[in-house]
Amino acid sequence: MRTGKLIVIIVFAISCISSTTAGYHRVKFVYDGDTILLDNGEKVRYLEVDAPEIDHTGGKDEFMARAARDFNIKRTDRARVRLEYDREKRDRYGRLLAYVFLENGSMVNALLVRNGLAHVMFKDRNFKHKEDLLYCQRQAMKERLGIWSRPLEGDEKFYLGNRSSYRFHRPGCPFANKISRRNILMFRSRRDAFWEGYSPCNKCRP
Repeated sequence: MRTGKLIVIIVFAISCISSTTAGYHRVKFVYDGDTILLDNGEKVRYLEVDAPEIDHTGGKDEFMARAARDFNIKRTDRARVRLEYDREKRDRYGRLLAYVFLENGSMVNALLVRNGLAHVMFKDRNFKHKEDLLYCQRQAMKERLGIWSRPLEGDEKFYLGNRSSYRFHRPGCPFANKISRRNILMFRSRRDAFWEGYSPCNKCRP
């Protein structure tokens, strides 16, 4: 009987360990501020945030791009992470889209935004953590951290936002001209657009 009870206890202990480690993966490589490679071969793009781009062709990096990558490396390289998904699970390149959590419960997406090393980029109604991420961005903007340490007024008299896509554009952008009347809104500055959680158009780059 004692042997039988011991076996049951061991099996139970193993099952408990398995349940606590289930869903975690080791980070094998960090590409930049918002993209990592897991030990299972999956490439993960952080959901709902956009870090400055590194020009891997030898050109000029975007402002704070290297700092964002270094921040990401420091926190995730070889670390065990858990992924949480939203409405959209993969992008057009086949990468997993996820909120990435460390073992201490911190969300890396939010850490990047809070430290001014990424801005929010809402799309496809992936709004599970919208309020938390927007709060982090506004705090970083107030404190002028990272990408927010530079002036945000811009060179246009106003900018046009799309309530459907959460993008903002220069007035002459072809995409701005296609915004339906019910979805269009005006921002006095780039700062106002970012404050409301809108991200810049990739075409006109406001």
